[in-house]
Amino acid sequence: MPNEPEPGPGPESEPGPGPGVEPDPGPTEHSAWQLTTDLERFLDRAEEFLHAEPALHTVVLGVAETLRVRGLRTYGDGAPLFGTCADADGAVRGAFVRTPPRRVALGPVAPEAAAALARQFAEAVPDLPGVASEQATAEAFARAWEAHTGAAVTLGKRQRLYRLGTLTPPGPAPAGRARVATAADRGLLARWHEEFGEAVGERSVMEPGEWADSRIAYGGATLWEDPEGTPVALAGATRRVAGQVRVTPVYTPAAFRGRGYGGAATVAVTRAALDAGASEVLLFTDLANATSNGLYRRIGYRPAGDHAQWDFTATAAP
Repeated sequence: MPNEPEPGPGPESEPGPGPGVEPDPGPTEHSAWQLTTDLERFLDRAEEFLHAEPALHTVVLGVAETLRVRGLRTYGDGAPLFGTCADADGAVRGAFVRTPPRRVALGPVAPEAAAALARQFAEAVPDLPGVASEQATAEAFARAWEAHTGAAVTLGKRQRLYRLGTLTPPGPAPAGRARVATAADRGLLARWHEEFGEAVGERSVMEPGEWADSRIAYGGATLWEDPEGTPVALAGATRRVAGQVRVTPVYTPAAFRGRGYGGAATVAVTRAALDAGASEVLLFTDLANATSNGLYRRIGYRPAGDHAQWDFTATAAP
């Protein structure tokens, strides 16, 4: 059972408000976006803003933290691009991260700010392949890109961000146990990560082996084993940053589906995140996948915002 890939710059989109939580209305059309390739400068400027509402900015936070820990070329050879938008008083009201050659992952901002950034990107990054954000922000960016560049824009995957309420393991649990993946599981993790990307129709943001190494390094992959010790499902978790952890990916190979293994692995990795001190646990799903959306609700996850990925295709010159 695959859940949703890591949205945004590849298979890492941007969360929206949870129930009763409204995003800041964002910068006005007169606000300026400041772009930089300097991660530390970006974090110095944006960190307080991002940490104030970590669920709203889970992907920006997660990608920035991975780049900080593993290096700026973690997601590819191109230099990552970061940006912040401030209001007239200089207070940061929006942020994005982009790891070439992938989409820009944009936090929720006002439509005018999203459109302003699209116009700025059209001048600086004319080959941008798309945007991922909460749905209103993503559409505002895409429509402005279409108007400014003449490119064709297409709504791609629609996603839902879930936030854990009360963890409620469904019963009865399947036979077996959870364990944290180790270096001995590297080949299995790499293969399953590649299969996961194929299942959800997204190319991985890392080479499979590098992804496996990155997760093993901090205990970010949990396997569910059957009673014979055969791994039958995977549930991953991002590094904790600003108190939040995002569960991704969740994958059960086709031969083992329909037996509750993916749900058991998700419960295990969620409980581990809570035990390690996470104040929020999040995950994304594909809105078209009723099975996974139903499962995560039963486990105790609650909707926290809808998101979208838009794809851009340059039109041929006349």
